[in-house]
Amino acid sequence: MEPQNTLDGLDDEQRAVAEALHGPVVVLAGAGTGKTRAITHRIAHGAATGEHDPRRTLAVTFTARAAGEMRSRLRDLGVDGVQVRTFHAAALRQLRYFWPRLSGGTFPELLPSKARLVAEAASRCRLPTDSATIRDLSADLEWAKVNFLTGSAIGEEARRAHRNLAADGAEVARVQAAYEEAKASRGLLDFEDVLLVTAGALAERPDIADEVRKAYRWFTVDEYQDVNPLQHRLLGLWLGDRDDLCVVGDANQTIYTFTGASPRYLTGFRTAYPDATEVRLVRCYRCTPEIVAMANGVIAAASPSSAPSTLVLRSQRPSGPVPTVEAYDDDVDEARQAAARARDYLAAGTPARDIAVLFRINAQSAALEEAFAEAGVPVVLRGTERFFDRPEVREAVTRLRGAARGGEQLGPLGNEVRAVLSSAGWSADPPRTSGAVRERWESLAALVTLADELASELADSLPAFVVELDSRAELQHAPVGDGVTLASMHSAKGLEWPIVLVVGCSDGLMPLQYADTPEQVEEERRLAYVAITRAADRLHLSWARARQPGGRASRSASPFLVAAGAASSADRSDASVRRGSAKSRSERTRKGPAKCRVCRKGLVSAEERTLGRCRTCPSDLNEPLLEALREWRLGESRERAVPAYVIFTDATLIAIAEQVPGDADALLEIPGLGPKKLDAYGAAVLSLIASHA
Repeated sequence: MEPQNTLDGLDDEQRAVAEALHGPVVVLAGAGTGKTRAITHRIAHGAATGEHDPRRTLAVTFTARAAGEMRSRLRDLGVDGVQVRTFHAAALRQLRYFWPRLSGGTFPELLPSKARLVAEAASRCRLPTDSATIRDLSADLEWAKVNFLTGSAIGEEARRAHRNLAADGAEVARVQAAYEEAKASRGLLDFEDVLLVTAGALAERPDIADEVRKAYRWFTVDEYQDVNPLQHRLLGLWLGDRDDLCVVGDANQTIYTFTGASPRYLTGFRTAYPDATEVRLVRCYRCTPEIVAMANGVIAAASPSSAPSTLVLRSQRPSGPVPTVEAYDDDVDEARQAAARARDYLAAGTPARDIAVLFRINAQSAALEEAFAEAGVPVVLRGTERFFDRPEVREAVTRLRGAARGGEQLGPLGNEVRAVLSSAGWSADPPRTSGAVRERWESLAALVTLADELASELADSLPAFVVELDSRAELQHAPVGDGVTLASMHSAKGLEWPIVLVVGCSDGLMPLQYADTPEQVEEERRLAYVAITRAADRLHLSWARARQPGGRASRSASPFLVAAGAASSADRSDASVRRGSAKSRSERTRKGPAKCRVCRKGLVSAEERTLGRCRTCPSDLNEPLLEALREWRLGESRERAVPAYVIFTDATLIAIAEQVPGDADALLEIPGLGPKKLDAYGAAVLSLIASHA
């Protein structure tokens, strides 16, 4: 291809990227701005001009799908010989090649999954080995390794980063040591080892480093905001003292910091390379001006100290429909309305593959799956399993079926289901983590909620409830071909659809209620931005005032939408309080990590932070007050027809009975008690405290 032809069809900024062939280059590219087009044309232009040798060019992506797309585009541009790989694939190829020189033996077997060895290590450390806990422990071990953390540093960094570990930091460190010992004894490598050992070889063997650097001269890294410290170190070793590097990313789409990813390498690129060429891509070719305006509004409301980027998108599309924001009575109604809207689009001739419904947590898919099945609308799930296919749900249904066959039912349906599922991981108090344990609890809680909803219809019969579950599972398992996409927001990143429905846009889901720090709230904001910018032509956002039919309408619209002007402050229970800036959240977090009021050590678990003390430290519990609080909560839950934990968790009641707050401000200092609950229950709680002081 002629050099000039490699610049055809590019806008001015994309052309600037393509022509920036020397020295370090950073491309700040917003959603839908054609970043892949820009960097593939840059590689093609470098090859066509002779400035770059495609056989010595390495392009790094984060997913095999993205790598495949880049290879396809380069082929269309007539470029051959470029290596396009993920970080792991590139490192593995190098490690296999050099292994005879490093070890002389057979290349180790790669561990396809950590689960078995992590479970073995957890068992040795006398920790739970259920699948959800093992998934969370595995994630913690991966996070620790990519951040070069071992021993006591794991707990220290987790406290600094406000990361909720699957266990105490010291226990995670013991599991890490046992896991590494088990892996080494079997001669195995995990995927993080591939990066770590490759980096070690390059650092310790100058001959190998020289050979790699001769093989690869020019580097391109996509989605640079998702690079973790280990990947960054490996990239630096590939480069050596050279600066032939082009990185592209969008700090506004940083949504994987829980895995160790950090936008600081992207935002600090000009500091690391003062002479770097910077190009900003802000012309959005995907979304209409109306959708872009909403996305810009959501990001613009971020606090200046936490905003990672100042990119403001400019739509290049003709004007389209204004995004809608609608409130519904409850989650069931919201799901049914989403299904009805999708059915209307299908009836009007829209292909099902052009429609997506996005949600924040996997448990939300249950109501959606049922609603779409009832409406006769086929679906394809992405990023999660069907509700009745999830291991915890299959296990729960099996337990319920056994209980139904086992004999006489002793109480109301809801209580019976709670009793059965308590042995499967359900509890009245939800875990305040965002990992697999929380997802398992959400799935079980959905079954408990369903039992409460169907109790009168099924005459409180557990066998009838099991039959109903089997029927729903069969209905939702009907084979489908082309369907409407149901996807989590995380799994939707990098994709787009003409029509997108975002459900669950309420405070508590957007952002999640356990986003405890300003940093976590801002990551939730960026996730909302990602969800919004998946829509090309039409965007519908919705939220529900209550979780279940007949439940108390305690929810309010997402503060992200309110701040962006997409939802009215009238849809907030307290419009003057903004999540992430209210005293109930950020004033506590600005004080630093929570410390035990007795021994002053840092508090790690959610329960400890709620109580304000270590589990092992002595309690100054006012027992009469606690009993009075429990009796009051029971009355409130019956009156409002909601589970008791919805009013206050047990941990929150214990914290109140221990700390005995004397006024509303002191009451707000207790985790789990925010402005909305203060308005609803504060006077009653303070009255009880006064009578038991």
